[in-house]
Amino acid sequence: MKFLKLMIFSLVFSNVAFAVGESADVFDVSEALTNPAMNFSDYRVPNGTGVLYNNGPLISSTGTGVGGADESVLENTTLGMTTLGAGHTGDFRVADEFTVSGNGWDVTTITFFAYQTNETASTITGVNLQIWDGVPGAPGSNVVFGDEVTNIMSSTVFSNILRVTEATTGTANNRQIAASTVDVNINLAPGTYWLDWQSEGSGGSGPWAPPITITGQLVTGNALQSNIGSWGDLLDGGSGSALGLPFIVEGTPVFVPPAIIPTLSQYGLLVLLLAMIVVGRRKFS
Repeated sequence: MKFLKLMIFSLVFSNVAFAVGESADVFDVSEALTNPAMNFSDYRVPNGTGVLYNNGPLISSTGTGVGGADESVLENTTLGMTTLGAGHTGDFRVADEFTVSGNGWDVTTITFFAYQTNETASTITGVNLQIWDGVPGAPGSNVVFGDEVTNIMSSTVFSNILRVTEATTGTANNRQIAASTVDVNINLAPGTYWLDWQSEGSGGSGPWAPPITITGQLVTGNALQSNIGSWGDLLDGGSGSALGLPFIVEGTPVFVPPAIIPTLSQYGLLVLLLAMIVVGRRKFS
């Protein structure tokens, strides 16, 4: 009897240790596709003076999707890739890096991308974020912003991008990618930082973070994924290639006015002017 109780306790305890969520949304040839509604928005991937850093691209085929949407095409046939999206909910998180240049940046917002299979975008309900001054979890690395709990998402909309495979381009719309923006409002000094984030959603699948997508290219970055705090490289499940994750950092660069130092010619003019004053005084004295 004691042995039976011990076995039951062990099973219950081991179940508690199981990871919540899944590591990846992978290509499945037998997947049954649905056709959820599409709520197009005016959103377009930000560009221009407000964008400090874009870790994309995500779009690999413009205007070829259902309803004229752009597509992020998984090259499952051409390159043997299988990872449609990286799990980053429950016990899973993802991270990627960027470098602050110049005199530093005043970062206002960061936009992340995620989808929930067979849902109408956007069903993303929250995003939490940490910014590290080094590789997440590594000795000497520190969190300079955020935490693993607080939802700082300020908006989420359909990005007008669909995640598809080579076989479903133009026909599938069951992976509608949402663009979710978080408010940051932090000054970052020059250097390399890591974003460590997690999304939540109201749908039954994911959320999944679609990787950077470049036609004909296997390796797209050096993103990380963690399971209960244990970090490792984010790799494609089929090819084993290293993946990056798209995000967009917006704000303004820090402006430091240049010091005004007289040039040699300016010194010369100053000396000449002083000399003329001295000569003039002597002349009229």
